[in-house]
Amino acid sequence: MKLPVLKIGDLTAEVPIIQGGMAIRLSTARLAAAVAQEGGIGLIAASGMAFDELRKEIRLARKLTGGKGIIGINAMVAAREFLGLITTAAEEKIDLIVAGAGFSRDIFAVGREHNVAVVPIVSSVKLAKISEKLGAAAIVVEGTDILPDIVKAVNIPVIAAGGATDGAAVAELLKLGASGVQMGSRFAASEESNGAPALKELYLKMTKEDVVQIDSPVGYKGRAILNPFAKQVLEGTQPRPRTCDNCLKQCSRSFCIIRALTRAQQGDVETGLVFTGANMWKIKEILPVKEIFRRLKEEIAKI
Repeated sequence: MKLPVLKIGDLTAEVPIIQGGMAIRLSTARLAAAVAQEGGIGLIAASGMAFDELRKEIRLARKLTGGKGIIGINAMVAAREFLGLITTAAEEKIDLIVAGAGFSRDIFAVGREHNVAVVPIVSSVKLAKISEKLGAAAIVVEGTDILPDIVKAVNIPVIAAGGATDGAAVAELLKLGASGVQMGSRFAASEESNGAPALKELYLKMTKEDVVQIDSPVGYKGRAILNPFAKQVLEGTQPRPRTCDNCLKQCSRSFCIIRALTRAQQGDVETGLVFTGANMWKIKEILPVKEIFRRLKEEIAKI
């Protein structure tokens, strides 16, 4: 199978792969730049960052790529500082903004003002159509079941997200009509990922049975690795926050998701929250981004 290029507005990615924007601080400049250098689209996870930190990460990514390649950010609509984060990124002339964990109309005004491509993450045909009408340059679709219906419903690029860890899975999604594929797990388990060694070791040790679904305090369900903290969340016995940073627009305060994710990113895989893709358990090696792309291309070429 010959890989198509991915066109999003005025941007053209030679390889139709978007690296998932994984927070907190799992997807930083080093990972995003490495993906961009291989012809894909690299994303910096903006949620949980201060504005100055985000500026530094964007500038570092540009420096690492020599100003070439496509660099974007991913931000959670549910974050209280969402508008400030996307505005900061737009002022830094980021190439595109991907937004999930909610739907925002504000993002389209920012995109128009700064001439930045806006790419919402959607989970229904209705939201896909609304996004196109409001000016989205592309959309990311979570869930392969609704992918064909959304491809038929809109005339902008549709990027499939969820479950792809190898070339065969990427090819299958492209055959279903996707213009590109977003991959999170495969890049979380890369050398350039900003996760601590203990976190990456957990990725390699996990099994299919370790993937559980928890209720996050944001109001959305999320897949997590069954570690002691996730077990407490499932049982409702996790410690409640004593203080609150008011980092989210709405929060059940069942636990502090920002701090739990940060603990995991820093290597505390006992009391940290470790988000995972559905097929993370299939990954058995931590590889450099360059090798990940080489293998993906090789696998796809054989199909």
